[in-house]
Amino acid sequence: MSRWNKYFCICFFGAALFLATSCNIEELSVDDNWINNIKQNSVGDNGASNAKEFNVCDNGAKGDGKTVCTEIIQKTIDACAKDGGGTVVFSPGTYMTGSIFLKDNVDLRVDKDVLIKGVQDESAYPDVYTRVAGIETNWPAALINAHNLSGVKIYGEGTIDGSGSMWWDKYWNMRKEYDAKGLRWVVDYDCKRPRLMLIYKASNVKVEGLTLKEPGFWTLHICYSTNVIVDGLTIRANLDEKVGPSSDGVDIDSSSNVLVQNCDIDCNDDNFCLKAGRDSDGLRVNRPTKNVVIRDCIARKGHGLITSGSETSGSIYNVEVYNLKAYGTSTGIRFKSTQGRGGTVHDIYIHDIEMMNVRDAIKLDYDWYPSYNTVPEEVRKQIEAEGKELPLHWQKLMTKVPEEQGTPYIHGIRIENIKAVDSERAISINGRKNQKAGNFLLKNVEITARTAGKIKNAEGWTFKNVKITAKDDSKVTFENCENMTGM
Repeated sequence: MSRWNKYFCICFFGAALFLATSCNIEELSVDDNWINNIKQNSVGDNGASNAKEFNVCDNGAKGDGKTVCTEIIQKTIDACAKDGGGTVVFSPGTYMTGSIFLKDNVDLRVDKDVLIKGVQDESAYPDVYTRVAGIETNWPAALINAHNLSGVKIYGEGTIDGSGSMWWDKYWNMRKEYDAKGLRWVVDYDCKRPRLMLIYKASNVKVEGLTLKEPGFWTLHICYSTNVIVDGLTIRANLDEKVGPSSDGVDIDSSSNVLVQNCDIDCNDDNFCLKAGRDSDGLRVNRPTKNVVIRDCIARKGHGLITSGSETSGSIYNVEVYNLKAYGTSTGIRFKSTQGRGGTVHDIYIHDIEMMNVRDAIKLDYDWYPSYNTVPEEVRKQIEAEGKELPLHWQKLMTKVPEEQGTPYIHGIRIENIKAVDSERAISINGRKNQKAGNFLLKNVEITARTAGKIKNAEGWTFKNVKITAKDDSKVTFENCENMTGM
């Protein structure tokens, strides 16, 4: 058994077993014993082969900030793989590139005085079949791609910059056009924008120390992967003069055995996000996100310090989140899904969280964009008049899901040792009449906010030592709730 496999067996078997068999929400926790193994193992070191360095400049790459080096960088990666593995490195400078694809046992090191910068040329990011925003479709490759591989480390003190502002402008221009046609729900898919880094169908991968900037779409997407560590990233997805739409920080999507720690994220969408597929296509794949630890991180601008959903179709469970701080993030602890999405979110333990100046400290929404998946008749007629069919990804998004299969369920959530100050609203819970948000424990929670908020369509909640102080002197209101104790 390799060092990687042995490490993750130790780390996550205990955590998964403990959470999966936990029947008392008071006991919901990851076994801390496995955490010590992180300090005792050289995680991400794939052995002696990776000590050999392959410098892209030896093959003619120029770090002048002008010369496009995609082909040379890729040839260097391929040569490294052919030689049995090693580390691809760069001399100091700025390297312009399109999509590059790593190989088994080929590490990528970006040193402090190195900048890898994406070219603003859509042809430099070839379409690949992948999952994006919950469905499988053809989509531009990321700037840095780790596809179908194992034993890779992407690391260093340098910077990877997606030059994403061109795609942000593209999105906002398309958004005006699509909004006018009633097609808001599909513009994210039709406006193809490259992610900054994609770990896809991979295992035993570590991403460490880097600064990631200005993605065209999501920053770091971990999809259909296992045994992944993300450590010490600084993500800056916004520019001074504008913010990047859909510039998620770290997305963990239908993946397992994932550790995220010591990261600092400023973006314009969800900062740390758990996903598991969307609607009929997500239910078809039916692959969960499970065995995840997120700890010791900071969120600044963004839409969610820690978010579960809205893509919940394959289910999300066995997750521990702790020692996180939010500074001005729009939402702190967030759960979202919608009818037609299905899946469950359960066995989530969130504790020791500090939030300052967030809009909503704790938020749950079962009706996140419920109007998706319809094509206005005039748009349909226009497409038919042109002799075309609806695009395949439109058809996937429009496929109806039976009500029973498509009703999401969020339950078995423990939220403990939470402190939030200067929030706009302390709590906002919007369950559904036919599937209430169930079995939450809020313990040792202290929130000061402008207003207290509302809990709607919930059952089986327990509040222990929960103090909400509202500047408007309001109290949390309850609507269509059952078996709520302690509040």
